[in-house]
Amino acid sequence: MKVIDGGVTAPKGFLAAGLRAGIKPGKTNKDMAMIYSERPAVIAGTFTRNVVKAAPVLWGKKIVEEQETIRAAVINTGIANACTGTKGYENVEREATLVSKLLNIKKEEVIVGSTGVIGQQLPMEVVEEGIKQLVPQIKHDRQSSKDAAQAILTTDTKPKEIAVIIKISGKEVTIGGICKGSGMIHPNMGTMLGFIATDASIHKDLLLQMQREIVEETFNMISVDGDTSTNDSVFVMANGMAGNETISEKNADYEVFKEGLTYVNRELAKKIAGDGEGCTKLFEVHVAGADTKENAKILSKSVVTSSLTKAAIYGKDANWGRILCALGYSGVSFDPQKVDITFQSAAGSIDIVKDGIATDYSEDEATKILSEEEVTADIHMHSGNEEATAWGCDLTHEYVSINADYRS
Repeated sequence: MKVIDGGVTAPKGFLAAGLRAGIKPGKTNKDMAMIYSERPAVIAGTFTRNVVKAAPVLWGKKIVEEQETIRAAVINTGIANACTGTKGYENVEREATLVSKLLNIKKEEVIVGSTGVIGQQLPMEVVEEGIKQLVPQIKHDRQSSKDAAQAILTTDTKPKEIAVIIKISGKEVTIGGICKGSGMIHPNMGTMLGFIATDASIHKDLLLQMQREIVEETFNMISVDGDTSTNDSVFVMANGMAGNETISEKNADYEVFKEGLTYVNRELAKKIAGDGEGCTKLFEVHVAGADTKENAKILSKSVVTSSLTKAAIYGKDANWGRILCALGYSGVSFDPQKVDITFQSAAGSIDIVKDGIATDYSEDEATKILSEEEVTADIHMHSGNEEATAWGCDLTHEYVSINADYRS
């Protein structure tokens, strides 16, 4: 597998664009994006488990369940089109209908994404004018993916893209994606949108099953603030233009493709966790030696979501008691006197807990390690052979400021 400089336009046949339509007056950011496949693309999707689902999520679920392939995606920021009733759903259908007419495809071949403030109706005249401007601008080049990645952001501080090349049946296959997410992020996905494109040829049922399995180990293992959103959706589109022999069973080609798709999902998920609202660092929690895989996931999530632990990471404070406490209230049974905890970063590694009690570690050295932009808590339970990793970020004063002013 080769990691390349690219995004959603890296695979053959995928075009994109991003621009400012003016959905929220007074802003200057790009706020609408479009992705288009020159050939019908097999579609897979995973969605929020929040009972309150935004109109575009309901539309997307319907498309994934009923359609084999799609051709386009249109995305807006600024307004989430959530809790907007029948009119909100009708507006999604209006968007899909206009895109279908301009691109000469069916409206059922169009998925829609929205993110932003909940409870407001979309300014449809502005949105429809944005769609009309997007269509002639879609291109298959590097800048177009950058524009689309920029256009789907809300409180994010940076665009999020990744692309890789793998070999399947002697053919080069590319997988590339963009995503957004910074706040209202919690396991079971969050207020995030992800659009992954590939030129691989694969049967839909396998792609759907594969992506759902991968999401459980990637996007569903991140948390910023404990809030699960109404809008999160991650789509995978596969148009087959790489010319590989169609993946129709779980063979060697399937495993190679799954490795590449997992990498793209995981890196996009980590980019979201590392760009949490107001954060200064990515916080990774790796739990090993658990008795079951599920318990390893529960334990790692419990630590990564602990507000006190997140605050300690922000303060560069090796307050290991907060980590042990978070493990203890996770609901998983274990022996506290067997737990080991190590902090790691680019600055080095330090053992801070051995057999459930503090080691004779240097606070200055621990602070140095916790001062890096990426910090890992490596926890060993000594209860079994299973492991899991969760990703989050530190909790800062800026997080409160951002969310206190979110609608203004």
